[in-house]
Amino acid sequence: MSIPPRISSTPPPAASPVAAPGDPSGPSPAPAPSSAPGPASATAEVADTDAPAPGLLERARRTAQRAWKRAKPVLAVVSPVGWTLLAAVLVTGVLGLRLHITELNVLALALLVPLVIAAVFVLGRTSYAITLDLQSHRVVVGTRAVGRVEVRNPTEKTILPSRIELSVGGASAQFLVPRLGASAAHEELFAVPTRRRAVLVVGPVRSVRDDPLSLMRRQVTWAKAQELFVHPRTVRLDEAASGFLRDLEGTPSSDLSSSDIAFHALRDYTPGDDRRHVHWRTTARTGRLMVRQFEETRRSHVVVALADRAADFEDEDEFELAVSAAASVSVQTMREEKELTALTTAGRQRTATLRRLLDDYTVLEAQRGRRPLRDLGQACADKAPNASAVVLVVGSQATPTELNQAATRFPPGVLPIAVRCAHGAEVRRSRLGGLELVTLGRIEDLPMAMRTVGR
Repeated sequence: MSIPPRISSTPPPAASPVAAPGDPSGPSPAPAPSSAPGPASATAEVADTDAPAPGLLERARRTAQRAWKRAKPVLAVVSPVGWTLLAAVLVTGVLGLRLHITELNVLALALLVPLVIAAVFVLGRTSYAITLDLQSHRVVVGTRAVGRVEVRNPTEKTILPSRIELSVGGASAQFLVPRLGASAAHEELFAVPTRRRAVLVVGPVRSVRDDPLSLMRRQVTWAKAQELFVHPRTVRLDEAASGFLRDLEGTPSSDLSSSDIAFHALRDYTPGDDRRHVHWRTTARTGRLMVRQFEETRRSHVVVALADRAADFEDEDEFELAVSAAASVSVQTMREEKELTALTTAGRQRTATLRRLLDDYTVLEAQRGRRPLRDLGQACADKAPNASAVVLVVGSQATPTELNQAATRFPPGVLPIAVRCAHGAEVRRSRLGGLELVTLGRIEDLPMAMRTVGR
């Protein structure tokens, strides 16, 4: 019996044609089937989808900064008392609603009324054109600095009365501005008393609007601050007091020069000598060309050294007296057109102009360190080796030993003077080794004290 062949229901796979080697018309190989994505790749896709776009956090941060910058001036209007009252409104209101206590709700409403009224006082915008003008930016201790504030309405609308605040140092002055019509102006004069040497900041000028309970306060700055220098008090030294400066003018030195006013000797002529200095009588007698030789004279160079150690002074008034004495001698030296070097233990003062010199004396403060006084004497020798006079200004607590140590370091050949400031002391002169010591109790006595020098 023959068995019929078994026929499969699944058709056999079609045979793929095989391309001959090098046949470009043959079909390209089928790409390998891609495997199904596993769990790891699925997680990566989800993470990429949820990640913020590049720069999103930066944009959010900038937006928050801009929002805070705009909200900060608004929040600053509320005073600490206002914030306390607002917190009380919120606490009582929330508790009243949660606990159903009518009295707390009424209390919250009653506390909210002053906040609403205060907001009405500070609402609105006012435009001003304010000018701050100081008559002088530099005054002397004891004189008043005068200035003015001009408030003008630059709009075509009427401005209601307001209050203007002017800051002066750590204090403030207030004045009322009346109702201003269109293009109207109001002027206020003010005077700043000056009791101490200082640099005062005058301004800024602000317009202020607040409520009677000071719950809210709104201020706008209209004019910038200006500096006011309160110079130390100085006295003018008369001819007798400043005579030691002129006596030093023309003092001969050991240096020789080919032309000056002090004749020294004769020497042989050398090429390049000025023929106007030929001594013809000696030339005719000796038969050799002889010229005059001179001693080089020295122009006055005054050093004013202020020992600004706090330990050298009994109190602040004594230090102010010392600053005034040093500034007075320095100013007199500059007025007589002498060369000046002004020093302190903290540094060197500018002497290019009188204004800069006094500005530097204005900002001087007593130093808390215990730097030896001899270091100041050494600084005089280092910075002014050709000085003709050194005026050392010290306090009443400086000892004679310290003064001697400082004087031994002065440049050689100078006139050493020490001005000892003791508040309320009588003027007297003494000698401490080679040092002229003058005691000063008041700045008005400085001319009398300096008259005794060199006698």
